[in-house]
Amino acid sequence: MRRIAATLIASGLLAAGCGAEEAAPTPPPQLAAWELPRDVFVPRVEPPPPIEAPEPERSDVSPGAPTDDEIRAELRELYGDEGDGELRRAVSLGGGLATAPPDAPRAVQEIVAAANHVARLPYVYGGGHGRGHGLFVDSAYDCSGSISFALANAGLIERPMTSGELMAWGEPGQGEWVTIYANESHAFMVVGGARFDTVGLRETGSRWQRPFRTVRGFTAVHPRSL
Repeated sequence: MRRIAATLIASGLLAAGCGAEEAAPTPPPQLAAWELPRDVFVPRVEPPPPIEAPEPERSDVSPGAPTDDEIRAELRELYGDEGDGELRRAVSLGGGLATAPPDAPRAVQEIVAAANHVARLPYVYGGGHGRGHGLFVDSAYDCSGSISFALANAGLIERPMTSGELMAWGEPGQGEWVTIYANESHAFMVVGGARFDTVGLRETGSRWQRPFRTVRGFTAVHPRSL
């Protein structure tokens, strides 16, 4: 009887894993952690080289032709600009893209080049705010995301900013070249008289638009020295 009991106890211990060496259980597989890049990742969007106009052929001025001063005065009257400086600070639009004048500062050239890069991309809320393609790079952008992309290409910001954050960014008021209009829910910018605004996608398929729209309820800021 004692022998049978001992045998049963030993069998129970073996079944419970006690008194026997067994292989350690295989740990469950671990998923590799994936992290967003810590460094700012902005593809350099270089502005196109300036086009050098050919030297005009020398010819005599036709009698009665307007002088350069008269032409400038007519342009100011037509477009409402004041001073030759305002005429030079003009970004032209064509085909949904913008072209900065060749005498514009390098930062303005870079802002325009980057804005052209995303001007026709679709709108997605949160687009351009580090959703996974990179800190600024995305396949679709919201209003502040597209502006952040353009500013980052000129080295003016180091992370995407929301429209509310843009309200307190840079210098207050309008700039000579670049002005950002922002409130808590929307932001757009005007560069050399051309408006870069996400709402333009519904109208023309591009964020670049004519500058006409109300700025009531928006705070105006601009990059330093621009």
